[in-house]
Amino acid sequence: MQSGNGNSSANCHRAPTMHLAPWRACPAMLRVMSRPLSLARLLAEPGLLALLGQLRQAATGPQPERALVRQLAELTGGGAEIRASWGEVVAAAGVQEGEGQPFPLAHGRRQVGRLTLWAPPEWTALGPLAAEYALLSRLQSAAAGAARRRVGERTLDALLSGQGDPAALGDEAYVVAVAALAQDFGSGASARAAQAHALDVLAGAGEGYLVGSGRRGLCTVQGDGTAGDRATGERALWLWPAADVQREAAELYAALTESTGQPVRLGVGGLHRGRALAAAHAEARQALAAVPASGGVQVFGELDPLYALLTGGALDTLRSQTLARLAALGDDGRTEATLRAYLAHRGTLNELAARQHVHVNTLRYRLRRAEEVLGGSLTDPALLARLYLAFGAG
Repeated sequence: MQSGNGNSSANCHRAPTMHLAPWRACPAMLRVMSRPLSLARLLAEPGLLALLGQLRQAATGPQPERALVRQLAELTGGGAEIRASWGEVVAAAGVQEGEGQPFPLAHGRRQVGRLTLWAPPEWTALGPLAAEYALLSRLQSAAAGAARRRVGERTLDALLSGQGDPAALGDEAYVVAVAALAQDFGSGASARAAQAHALDVLAGAGEGYLVGSGRRGLCTVQGDGTAGDRATGERALWLWPAADVQREAAELYAALTESTGQPVRLGVGGLHRGRALAAAHAEARQALAAVPASGGVQVFGELDPLYALLTGGALDTLRSQTLARLAALGDDGRTEATLRAYLAHRGTLNELAARQHVHVNTLRYRLRRAEEVLGGSLTDPALLARLYLAFGAG
């Protein structure tokens, strides 16, 4: 590295150009990274500001993750990789040999991804610093995604309200998914603000999954049953062209839970085309209603066809009447328990009696008493249907 004036030291400490190869040939920069320095001495190193500047420029560019891993790989002569919080590779460069250094990327309580470095031992100290710029690159991409999402929100809100042009959906089959956080935010202005922020983060996580997996889609945040109410948002909603609903629903759910770090309830409708958005939205809401409060994912096509009937309260009278008649026998629920077991059994009465640990004549006696108070025969399909609905409701 001999300079024109014969001063190799001056050349080594001169701030490098945007090409990173000179860093590897400069012993002074390696010394900065490999040996302990006081903060004052570290800040006085001429090469440090140049290094920080190049990392910052990469992390704030139009493709921040790709630019940053490329810079890190060139700088160290090794490799670098950034993954999304749900595990998908966002960007990778260089040589990945051996076991890399993993660095989780978190913004507050939200996991946004992971950086892994494969570098020679003398670059070990670079890891935590590189992780900060990797976090910056992920947040930069999230901000760009939020800007895109705002445009898509207006389109999707208009379509959901019936004011948009259905032609915007194209000819591909699409699916609608609706999600809510399982957390109870409470009441009051601060709670509503916290909920609105959390739902916006949730929407962004889903949008990030769609973009990262190469699916173009739309998303919005809904409140109190109306689209676009940011102040009292209760649900995040996505629409995207889909091929395998079950697999994509599972992937979206994994992305949401990994990104938010808390339980999520997700309902996904079936495939639809063209002007069927209202039906797709209704299916997603029905699927969401079937998800327990503790969280989970439900696809509409996998719902019990009688779910809405059994859980909607329409069968409450039938259930109450049936249970009241059986309770009037005064046998501490033994006849009801026997009847439930009979309806679920697919074998002979002798087999059922053995499973119930009673004599078969006792079993027949209880079933006859049930027929008496219910006013019908257990060979009557109509009575059997009423019993299945009564016991399944509630």
